[in-house]
Amino acid sequence: MEIFDDLLKFSVVDIIDVVLVAFLLYYVYKLVKGTVAINIFIGIVIVYIIWKLTQALQMQLLSNILGGFISVGMFALIVVFQQEIRKFLLMIGSTNLSGKGKFFKNLKFIKTDVIAETDVESIIAACNKMGSTKTGALIVIERNNNLDFLTNTGDEMNIKVTQPIIESIFFKNSPLHDGAAIIENNIVKATRVILPVSNDTNIPMRFGLRHRAAVGITEKTDAVALVVSEETGQISYIKNGKFVMFNDTVELTDLIQKELV
Repeated sequence: MEIFDDLLKFSVVDIIDVVLVAFLLYYVYKLVKGTVAINIFIGIVIVYIIWKLTQALQMQLLSNILGGFISVGMFALIVVFQQEIRKFLLMIGSTNLSGKGKFFKNLKFIKTDVIAETDVESIIAACNKMGSTKTGALIVIERNNNLDFLTNTGDEMNIKVTQPIIESIFFKNSPLHDGAAIIENNIVKATRVILPVSNDTNIPMRFGLRHRAAVGITEKTDAVALVVSEETGQISYIKNGKFVMFNDTVELTDLIQKELV
């Protein structure tokens, strides 16, 4: 009967509390989706729900066992979810309440018409063209995490994305071709950007610094990256520090467009 009495006392503050927890779980899920950590996250949620049920049903022995597991396991989770915690804190820290409306873009449940849709088709077409001539390229597409902290390592730009623009940036004789180009909301916001290089020893030796830089930035932020190999002309798509396989450029375009929704 006590459980039903508590339900009857459910207030507006409790509703707000539940909504905020739901949003928190949603964004944690977004951060770990598509990674191995998603299975660990789901397991933690299940164990926590069972723990709360045993508490409500006053199953003292099982409740104490699960409670001890959760309290001790929290320290281990900090190590397991190190990358995801870094991304989450970066998303919070990069929130901007200024005219760019970055805060609302980060939350994503408030849409505005001023955010331009990134022309993924032109980017992929440029990568195809550069691949045919074995022109190396590294393109980073910004999502929720603000990458302004990287733009000062290169040349700040404000150019609308088109296929010729992308190709001209990475043209072998162009002064802009070294480093990465960062794209936000269909605008090339910086070129010649220096990215953090991943130290992951599992990356095959055939991949060079461009690929390692793409893995590095996608490990530390939620950005996605495209790399055109200067040796083979092959296009690589990197997300969450992992190489994402695709059959053709149509599938690749669809994959990136879904990430930018």
